[in-house]
Amino acid sequence: MTAGQGRGGNSRIRLGRQGEELAVGHLIAEGYRIVERNWRCPSGELDVVAEDDGVIVFVEVRSRRDTGTFGSPEESIDARKQKKVRETAGYYLYRNRLLGAKARFDVVTVIFTPAGSFLKLNHLKQAF
Repeated sequence: MTAGQGRGGNSRIRLGRQGEELAVGHLIAEGYRIVERNWRCPSGELDVVAEDDGVIVFVEVRSRRDTGTFGSPEESIDARKQKKVRETAGYYLYRNRLLGAKARFDVVTVIFTPAGSFLKLNHLKQAF
């Protein structure tokens, strides 16, 4: 068994991808230009890198089923995760020669019903 498999792992991965698609659609509808998706480097991964009115926006996407367990998607972005995203964003800015650019961190949460149907999307600008 590989990481993400078993105990509904494949379902969780599908849900995450579906949530990311919905988040990207929302960002585009809000006028964001998507620059990168799932950008990886040795320090981690950035779900979405976008541009909003001259600002580079690093978007963390969290998807959850509304089951009443495991807390809210926002709660899953703890101080450790924020630090990792900041470090990875710093590396992204360095690699792309954008160290002087304005940047911010947004969070898009996507909630699905227990059966997997879309329920709600929340976009938190300047989340951390």
